[in-house]
Amino acid sequence: MKKWLAALGFLLLLAVGIAAAGWSWWQRELHRPFKGYAGEVEIDIPSGTATAAILDRLATQGILDNAELTRLYLRLEGSPSLQAGRYRFDEALTVAQVIDRLHRGDVVLRPAILIEGLTLEEAATGLAEQGFGDRDQFLRLFRDPSLIHDLDPEAESLEGYIYPDTYHFPHGTTEASVVESLVGTFLRRYHEQVEPLLPPGSGRTVREIVTLASVVEKEAQLDSERATIAGVYSNRLRRGIALYADPTVIYALKLAGRWDGNIRKSDLAMDSPYNTYLYPGLPPGPICSAGVRSLVAAAQPADVPYLYFVSRNDGSHVFAATLSEHNRNVDKWQKQYWRERWAKERALSDGAAN
Repeated sequence: MKKWLAALGFLLLLAVGIAAAGWSWWQRELHRPFKGYAGEVEIDIPSGTATAAILDRLATQGILDNAELTRLYLRLEGSPSLQAGRYRFDEALTVAQVIDRLHRGDVVLRPAILIEGLTLEEAATGLAEQGFGDRDQFLRLFRDPSLIHDLDPEAESLEGYIYPDTYHFPHGTTEASVVESLVGTFLRRYHEQVEPLLPPGSGRTVREIVTLASVVEKEAQLDSERATIAGVYSNRLRRGIALYADPTVIYALKLAGRWDGNIRKSDLAMDSPYNTYLYPGLPPGPICSAGVRSLVAAAQPADVPYLYFVSRNDGSHVFAATLSEHNRNVDKWQKQYWRERWAKERALSDGAAN
């Protein structure tokens, strides 16, 4: 009996020892960072992929050392769901860290850049060139104003209502989801940063503000001048004076497929509702996507006496309150400036030739 009890005690001690050793190995394996690949690796997990297939693929790629061990870990953890998507790995990770990344859906995000001042056509081209979808599909979605119908019932497209910014989208994001994000960002920025600036009872519609902001966006290069340029245009609108804004004519030429990078005197006579040389008031709608700085300027134009401005050819402008003052500025900063510049260039060219 004593021998039997001793044997039983020995077996119990042995089992405890084995269990302890097994537990120690289990914990060591779970917490051992592993990297079985060189550099970095990206892996796509299609939607609907079974958990076992995901773990096998992670092991094949060298992200996990032991798929079976990970399956056991998942069962003990209550089988957390693993998200589909593209994942990037570039460092040694423990089993728990790999599973946590897939459970959270920490997928690879790619930047999509939309700069200020793009038309819908240009935005569609840019998004397609950056690999976010089909250009024609983007254009079809951009031409559907339903996303902003409540904000601007008169809108015939999303022109002016996609917000220029740097976005980050996961691999496989649809064109529709991209467009919804661009419009959603515009709506959020407008309601948070622009709408509160409007005085109660101003009577100005969202469409008027966005349209003015789009013209300011194309005219202003310096942030310090945006509100002043908006003030100039606001003064002209109040007095019924045509805006004489070249960017609106350029937009009309783009719509007609005639824009080649140069605006000519004959273009200023083009019969288009967007030609603000012919038709007083704002153009029928926005001519590009304005950033928040131009939107703010349009909502709060500077209280200035100016009716005119002309470029100094360095990104800045000189402003005038009277036509005679403006004509002097045009003579100085356009006619005289370019005569002198062309003369210097000819002299340098002649000197080089000799």
